[in-house]
Amino acid sequence: MRKIKGFILLSIGLLIFLSACGTGGTSKISIGEVTRSVFYTPMYVAVEEGFFEEEGLEIDLQTTWGGDTTMTTLLSDGIDIALVGAETSIYVYAQDSKDYAINFAQLTQTDGTFLVAKEEKPDFTWEDLRGENFLGQRVGGMPQMVGEYVLKKHGVDPHADVNLDQSVDFANIPSAFASGDYEYVQLFEPTASVFEREGTGHIVASFGEESGTVPYTGFMAKQSYMDKNEETVLKFTKALYKAQAWVQETDAMTLAEIVSPYFEDTDIELLASSIERYKNQDSFATDPLLDKEEWEQLKTIMDEAGELPEDVPYEELVNTEFAEKVIND
Repeated sequence: MRKIKGFILLSIGLLIFLSACGTGGTSKISIGEVTRSVFYTPMYVAVEEGFFEEEGLEIDLQTTWGGDTTMTTLLSDGIDIALVGAETSIYVYAQDSKDYAINFAQLTQTDGTFLVAKEEKPDFTWEDLRGENFLGQRVGGMPQMVGEYVLKKHGVDPHADVNLDQSVDFANIPSAFASGDYEYVQLFEPTASVFEREGTGHIVASFGEESGTVPYTGFMAKQSYMDKNEETVLKFTKALYKAQAWVQETDAMTLAEIVSPYFEDTDIELLASSIERYKNQDSFATDPLLDKEEWEQLKTIMDEAGELPEDVPYEELVNTEFAEKVIND
């Protein structure tokens, strides 16, 4: 009888323990980042500094390489959350998707590319691009659309005044520029700084500074996922906001040391200078709120590039509930 009582008590205790673990356990979130980039420093900080962990979240981060692949993976439930350009949510919406992607948190608020020239251009002007071979980005992607927007702002038609080549895949653009007959290219950091250090190219302008504030990269999830996981999305946004504030207050070298595991082949000083460059031009969003003015600027850039499929209202594809809550708490 004592053995039976002891077994019952042990069983009850085990059930209580398992119940407690079930209610206070960790939620796993799979994230697909469109590329691996220093541009996404605040997200890596949120992982490495334990901000997600503090909210009871376990992050499974994978690089999905390209906007099309990232959105396909999200829509097919291969990931829970996508880190990708906001323009992709407009493309999906325009295809009459029944369960489209909703933007709920912003990560970067400027373009992240730099204009790199093959030769040094100490007196560079945008007029220098006329007649030159320019290795462009993917049609319909934010780097290309912002690039066209900036060139037009300076009176240069990207399709008439320069020899624009958009035939190279995103991942192969740096090597194609280095080995090919191109005078100009758009590159993200740290690749732009690597090229400058090696003498392969020279940074002559920043598209981020030229194009102004825009919801360049952010987090989105399918509406169905957000409906079922409101608390998880809120915790995610809260962790991100902590990281964004931390990045603003932390020096570039410290940040470089934290994110260095994500860039094992990149020199720490070069990482720091890349992060400093992004900090100086306010590329990292200071909070997760994607505001309406930024959304309108995004549509303007897409429209001028001839890539806006329809005029999608801000309220349709942007959910500010989570961002506003973490900011105001």
